Amino acid sequence: MDDVAIEAGVSQMTVSRVMRGTGQTSEQVRHRVEQAARKLGYVPNRLATSLRDETTPLIAVVLPTLGNRVFSEVLDGITATLSGRGLQPVFGVTEYSEATEEELVRDLLSWRPQGIILPGLEHSDATRIAIRAAGVRVVEVMDIDGDPISIAFGLSQYAAGQATARYMLTKGYRRFGYIGSQGARDLRAVKRFNGFRDAVRDSGGQILVEHVSDGPSSMIEGRRATATVLSAPDRPEAIYYSNDDLAAGGIMHCLSHGVTMPTDVALAGFNGLPFLEALPIQLTTVETPRLEMGIRAAQHLIDDHDTSEVPRVIDLGFHLIPGQTS
Repeated sequence: MDDVAIEAGVSQMTVSRVMRGTGQTSEQVRHRVEQAARKLGYVPNRLATSLRDETTPLIAVVLPTLGNRVFSEVLDGITATLSGRGLQPVFGVTEYSEATEEELVRDLLSWRPQGIILPGLEHSDATRIAIRAAGVRVVEVMDIDGDPISIAFGLSQYAAGQATARYMLTKGYRRFGYIGSQGARDLRAVKRFNGFRDAVRDSGGQILVEHVSDGPSSMIEGRRATATVLSAPDRPEAIYYSNDDLAAGGIMHCLSHGVTMPTDVALAGFNGLPFLEALPIQLTTVETPRLEMGIRAAQHLIDDHDTSEVPRVIDLGFHLIPGQTS
């Protein structure tokens, strides 16, 4: 650090402030210090800092999967918010396993992060105990249907399912199929389907077939599952998919087999992913505020405020987008 200070013509304290991203320094001084550090190959010793402060400049992030663009967009919001704050996200993936989440959370907490972001509201007792014992700030995202550990930013998954069902019912459909993935491990998808099913049944409709594969979500799986559902003797008028990946696969099956949408069958998905714009037919779906969830979650962790005065549930809402498939 002394070498960097001499090279940049500043004090060691100024170098420390620039490296830690704290305090007031001009843009010109910051640039000189960063250039000097690059020239000399200087890398701050974060371990030494963490031993002194008993914390690290890390925000722990737990994701259910990286196989779906939904969660990478949440991570984009987190990363963008932490940028320039001297903090970095460190994340792990559970693949919807409660046991994996429990192990991962314990491992991440061992690095003494300044906060942790979790997906959903359902966690094992051991996970909750470990977080409380660590005394670390925690935020949950994606869901508000339940009891958060501290604060949750998300949407009502149940209400999103209900909204889709009510829209499809207004279009005249009464006989439905459902296609999902990840078994029953994706609890938010389960909540959406519960909302969809309850709204259908309350209106006198029927869920004729439920096809939930055990594997991960993909367009390929959506295509296969759609073929299975449409070949059933009691064929539905409309299919509700747990997400857009599966629904896009359903569109591809229909287009390749001469199944007209929505005349022969109507389709609806969930998430409102950007790639849908590239499809030859617009999918009916529900758009979710994924980037905003990441931004709000990270902002809450780094803001210096009294968390007791913040509402425990922040509903960021959703937006139903009617498409050509219904």
